[in-house]
Amino acid sequence: MTRVLVLNSGSSSVKYRLFDGSATVAKGLVERIGEAGGEVADHRAALQGIMAEVDLSGLAAVGHRVVHGGTEFTSPTVIDDDVVARVEALVPLAPLHNPAALTGIEVARKLLPDVPQVAVFDTAFHATIPPEGVTWAISRELAERWQIRRYGFHGTSHAYVSRRTAEVLGRDPGQTNVITLHLGNGASACAVEGGRSVATSMGMSPLPGLVMGTRSGDIDPTVIFHLHRVAGLPIDEIENSLTRHSGLQGMAGVNDLRLLLEKRAAGDPDAKLAFDVYCRRIREYVGSYLAVLGRVDAITFTAGVGEHSAVVRAAALSGLEPLGIAVDPSRNERHDEVVSPPGARIPVCVIPTDEELEIADQSRTALSLPR
Repeated sequence: MTRVLVLNSGSSSVKYRLFDGSATVAKGLVERIGEAGGEVADHRAALQGIMAEVDLSGLAAVGHRVVHGGTEFTSPTVIDDDVVARVEALVPLAPLHNPAALTGIEVARKLLPDVPQVAVFDTAFHATIPPEGVTWAISRELAERWQIRRYGFHGTSHAYVSRRTAEVLGRDPGQTNVITLHLGNGASACAVEGGRSVATSMGMSPLPGLVMGTRSGDIDPTVIFHLHRVAGLPIDEIENSLTRHSGLQGMAGVNDLRLLLEKRAAGDPDAKLAFDVYCRRIREYVGSYLAVLGRVDAITFTAGVGEHSAVVRAAALSGLEPLGIAVDPSRNERHDEVVSPPGARIPVCVIPTDEELEIADQSRTALSLPR
C-alpha cells in the first residue's frame, strides 16, 4: 500500500487524513489557529503537532487541497517553486482560500522536505466544460484581461461521486451521464458526461448557483448596483452580505438546514419560503442539466444535506415524475444508495462523497504511484 497524507488548510484550520491505500490510518482537525484561546499559534505549529501525533513513516506523498487553479492547472500537479509562484498569482481569484492553501504547502514542504507534495485543485475537474459553458456575454477584452469566466468548484467531490454512481449502477463511468448535487453549507450542481464535467453551477467564485447556507447563489447583478448606488452600501459590505449573511441565513435566520426544518415544522413562514426557494433552485438546475446532457443515467445527491436529508431530496425532485424522475418514500427515508422506485427511467442515488480519498488517489496519479 502507498501512504499519503492529505491536508486541507483553511485560514484558521488544518484538516488532515492519512491513507494507507484506501484505508484511513489517522485523521483529525486543528481549529482556531492563531485565534485567542485557539489550539495553536500558527500553521507550522499545527502541522508540527500533527506530525508528533501521527506516524508518518513511509510517507509517499502529501496531497494538498487548493481551491482555485484558474485556467493553468487542470490536473493534479507536483509542487515545486514554480508551481507555488503560479498559485500565488491566482490569489486574486480566491483571496479567502488560496492563501491558506499556500501556507499549508509552505509549512509542509519545510517540515517534510524529502516527501513529494501534490496540489489537487477544486477547479480542475471543470476544465472540460466547453467554451460556451464557461464564457459570459461581456466584453471579451475585459474577460481576458481580468480572467473573468466560469471556473466551478467542488471538483474533487463531483469527480468522485459521479464515478461511484456509475459503479453502484454497474455501468462504465466513461459511458455514464450523471447530474451530481453536492449539497452542504456550500452547494453546487454538475452535469457529468462520460466522466467529464460539461456544466456546473458555481462560477468565477463559489458564490453563484444553488442557494447555500450563507451564500445567495444566483442573483440579478443589478442588485449589487442598486445596493451600492441607491442604498449607499460599500462594495465590501455588499460582498460580505452576499457571502456570509445571505442564503438560508439571510432568508430564515439559520444556516443549518436541520434548524431550518425545525422552524418550518413549527410553522415559521420565513423558514417555509427559504426551504421552497432552496428546493426550487435545485430543481431548476436539474432541468437545465437534463437539457445540457440530453441523456441522463442518474441523478445523485451527496454531501451533508444531500446524503442525510430525505425531505430535501423528495422536495427538490417533486413534479419531475413525467420526466422519469421519482423518489421512493421508503428507500428515501432509509437513505439507500438508490432511492428511486424499481425500474425508474432515471435512477436517483445517494452517494457519500470522499474528497480526501479522491485527493489521495489523484496525488498518487500525479506521481505514478500505485493505489
